Amino acid sequence: KYKMRNGGRNMLEIGSKAPEFCLLNQDGEETALSDFRGKKVVLYFYSKDNTAGCTKQACNFGELYPQFMEKGAVVLGVSKDTVASHKKFAEKYHLPFTLLSDTELKVIRAYDVWKEKNMYGKKVMGVVRTTYLIDENGVIEKAFGKVKAADNPAQMLGEL
Repeated sequence: KYKMRNGGRNMLEIGSKAPEFCLLNQDGEETALSDFRGKKVVLYFYSKDNTAGCTKQACNFGELYPQFMEKGAVVLGVSKDTVASHKKFAEKYHLPFTLLSDTELKVIRAYDVWKEKNMYGKKVMGVVRTTYLIDENGVIEKAFGKVKAADNPAQMLGEL
């Protein structure tokens, strides 16, 4: 096992068990990480529905989703937006994958993506765009911090 470092930020360890969770999806249904045992899971954390970078990232994951499915993988997007916000976002852009609402930041904190960021010279707390690849047994296979929104989906497809 080794620590993955990205720009001096710690992330969860490769080879460690991915923290289990259960959150509501865009349809208000409970979705647990364990629901996807036997499949690879691309778990990506983003800051906010309907912002430029997050929309591009989600749309690109949407376009490539059939290829993820062919490789036996699912895509789960997590942000602190509400279920209602996720539903509108998913419908507006016809997103074919699951968006999870983490309004209490439990999963966001468990995956170590809630960090201090610089916003227009001010320090604020927020989600650092991060993507984890979790294997069929719920173990973290790869971790990517500070990912480029538009490129991340193709990059993850390549990792599979």
